[in-house]
Amino acid sequence: MDQKPRLGYRYEDLHEGMRFRSPGRTITDADLIAFAGLTGDFSELHTSDVYARASQFGRRVAHGMLGLAYAHGLMWARTGELRETAIAFLGISDWKFVGPIFVGDTIFVNYTLAELRDSRSRPTQAIANFDVELVNQDGAVLQRGRKALLVSKVPLAAVAASTAEG
Repeated sequence: MDQKPRLGYRYEDLHEGMRFRSPGRTITDADLIAFAGLTGDFSELHTSDVYARASQFGRRVAHGMLGLAYAHGLMWARTGELRETAIAFLGISDWKFVGPIFVGDTIFVNYTLAELRDSRSRPTQAIANFDVELVNQDGAVLQRGRKALLVSKVPLAAVAASTAEG
């Protein structure tokens, strides 16, 4: 019987210092408008060309939280690197909004596994802390901070079963 290849890393593959880079995603006008509708944040800096031209940025800027949300999606959903391992997003710390994200920017996430430690309460789980940078197509850092993820030390059963079935 043919065995399908694994999807991403398992716990035993992980080690501190591992570096990753997400695929890119270009920010569009539709992203800004959809995010404004979703959150109710219709600030003119995000929605008015006239207002934004008069701002320090000279053009519309994406919501900072849109960048943070896309950073999360690019890291976990788009890469699939921890598909058989990731259980839950635990939080962020020291997150900084360093530079503006503009319509037309293509963003990427560079992230490093900074710390991997056993869970104190669950022997089959661990905590992975990642140092994260959201960058644009020119390599400029737009946002940065640390994200914590709860990971399983054993492949997640539902994912492992679906890959084996095929």
